[in-house]
Amino acid sequence: MKIAVISVTSAGDKIAERLGHYFSIDLYSKKNNCMFNLKHTAEMVMSKYRGIAFISSTGIAVRAIAPFIKTKDKDPAVIVIDSSCKFVISLLSGHLGGANELAIKAAELLKATPVITTATDNMGIKAPDVLAREKELVIDSLEDAKYMAALLVDGKKVGFIDEDNLIDTPKGYSCDLENVQGIVYVTSKNKLNVDNVRILKLIRKDIVLGIGCRKNFKPSDMIDKIKKLLGNYNIDERSVKYIATVEIKSEEKAIIELVKYFKCSLKIFSIEQIKNVQDNYKGSDFVEKSVGVRAVCQPCVKLTGAALITDKIKADGMTLCIGKLNEK
Repeated sequence: MKIAVISVTSAGDKIAERLGHYFSIDLYSKKNNCMFNLKHTAEMVMSKYRGIAFISSTGIAVRAIAPFIKTKDKDPAVIVIDSSCKFVISLLSGHLGGANELAIKAAELLKATPVITTATDNMGIKAPDVLAREKELVIDSLEDAKYMAALLVDGKKVGFIDEDNLIDTPKGYSCDLENVQGIVYVTSKNKLNVDNVRILKLIRKDIVLGIGCRKNFKPSDMIDKIKKLLGNYNIDERSVKYIATVEIKSEEKAIIELVKYFKCSLKIFSIEQIKNVQDNYKGSDFVEKSVGVRAVCQPCVKLTGAALITDKIKADGMTLCIGKLNEK
């Protein structure tokens, strides 16, 4: 991650030089640029960078970034280093943006004291948003995440469920769900069968969609059909990690748009790769004649390393196979 470093003094420039030995940085220095404008610089770096270090007073940094702060899940990590290099303060987006971690690393490099004010960190408890960032989980509701963190800070009982048992129960949570006041639930399901207690759903991106389709399939129809099918299998659409298909379909507009919609990655497999596994699945003479292999959707799921949840699903010119990864 490249970090924007904003320095307002010559001493700050020297600190920035030290940071550059460890981090990849872009320096925006008031001393080196007669046209320097703090407000314009802050606006630019807040939109362009995921990590920002101010070498200044906290007040200068706060006033500079205040007009450009959006939400917890969008704001970059912002830290402040004082010009005497005594303290490194995590100022904004300590958890989701990684400012706490950045502050600790910078303080270690500069032999300064890191200042972390998030309550869960100081209690040694892993906040739900930290857990989500570390395990690459999608937070269903920032409001629910805030609520669970508040319960943890207050010493209330918060349950923890990972439906695939890939994450050990974090410190501060309980695997005993009796009399809990909230539950953090790691899942790829859409709807959960839990009543009478508030839940924070952390969505694991472990679903693979193997796709085959006729040429020039309408993108909106493909998206609508797959959304409906995922709903039928109680799968949260945000859990889709890969769309997988054969190389001949790599430029198919519907598949490209599908990848954009689900904000996932596209896995393309060659004819030869698919031929190596296609005999495990029922094939089609028509598909072999038009594509070069006897089956597309199931072999493509298998080649990602996922286990098949469904067989081939036919949907009016499109075939779908749903799989699930089991990655620790």
